[in-house]
Amino acid sequence: MEEGVVNEILQGPLRDMFDSKQLITDVSGSGNNWAVGHKLYGYQYRESIVEKLRKTAEHCDCLQCFFIIHSMGGGTGSGLGTFVLNLLEDEFPEVYRFVTSVYPSGEDDVITSPYNSVLAMKELNEHADCVLPVENESLFDIVNKINQMINSGKLGSTVKQNSLVTSSTGSVKTLQEKPFDAMNNIVANLLLNLTSSARFEGSLNMDLNEISMNLVPFPRLHYLVSSLTPLYTLADVNVPSRRLDQMFSDAFSRDHQLIQADPKHSLYLACALLVRGNVQVSDLRRNIERLKPSLHFVSWNQEGWKTGLCSVPPVGHSHSLLALANNTCIKPTFIELKERFMKLYKKKAHLHHYLQIDGMEQSCFSEAVSSLSDLIEEYNELDVTKDDQFHNEVEAHTALGHYTT
Repeated sequence: MEEGVVNEILQGPLRDMFDSKQLITDVSGSGNNWAVGHKLYGYQYRESIVEKLRKTAEHCDCLQCFFIIHSMGGGTGSGLGTFVLNLLEDEFPEVYRFVTSVYPSGEDDVITSPYNSVLAMKELNEHADCVLPVENESLFDIVNKINQMINSGKLGSTVKQNSLVTSSTGSVKTLQEKPFDAMNNIVANLLLNLTSSARFEGSLNMDLNEISMNLVPFPRLHYLVSSLTPLYTLADVNVPSRRLDQMFSDAFSRDHQLIQADPKHSLYLACALLVRGNVQVSDLRRNIERLKPSLHFVSWNQEGWKTGLCSVPPVGHSHSLLALANNTCIKPTFIELKERFMKLYKKKAHLHHYLQIDGMEQSCFSEAVSSLSDLIEEYNELDVTKDDQFHNEVEAHTALGHYTT
């Protein structure tokens, strides 16, 4: 919806990767308004979008899934993005829909981002098969950590000139500069690791559809926390490879997550490990056994691990790991989003901008926040079982202790 951004791609180094006939653009943006993106542009461009989707799908030998990559805080990503998600379900109901959603930070400069995000969340709850939430704040923190590591000279790390973490002057970007390219690079690496099994051979390749089948036990609880190691796969930074076992430990540390959450102190429904490089099944099993005692899994899925091995590592590295966790730690992100929404909604602030769009009614807001509340409650119910499980284990150990004594 902003032609200039697309034109930059068509004139840049990646121009040959895109078929310009398949691109749809407008010039005016959506004015940070979900209703404009969803109700106005969605219906205006519906036929054009469907036609281009069908044309692309016809060229696929084996259509596995659709990826939607969008932001939640503005109008186009949240509104038009979720409109396309609905279209995909209507037109291709059997094909899985994976969504990478960039969530706004608390210090977002879009005042209406809580509205846009919660309205979009209702659509994600109902129409996505898997959602990989990513937070701008986490991406920014990761890029800053990489910069600090380079500046301190730790681990013999060096930064390559003209890379995504250097500015045009050749020096490392300062904190004042918004390192959007480097932040986007991290999300790109997430998607590269996720799709590696579809693109390369491996002894234990994982079909993308297996992720949803194994990691989503309940239809609405399809939000997966992703962590990545190494974080800078595209060789912007020369850092000696981490030892294999250390890589597994890194994947379960908060520094490597693309969203700010605490899975280790929350409840796992399931976890997938997608490994690339010269790694054996025995390495996977050994590390899972090593990590298992520190992770809380639901009682009915204690062996809830899904693993994939792809033999081709990322460029410049011997191996990499993407961990996807279906974990109740995502709940605080949703609670905070709901609180930010309610602050505006209680005052009915900015509502008129949305309600003047055809087809947009106030019930859209109440239904959206109700959908989010229901989702939070589903996570609450699971967290209660974690506490019960913990008490049962303590009682069992206590009883055993009395008996052996």
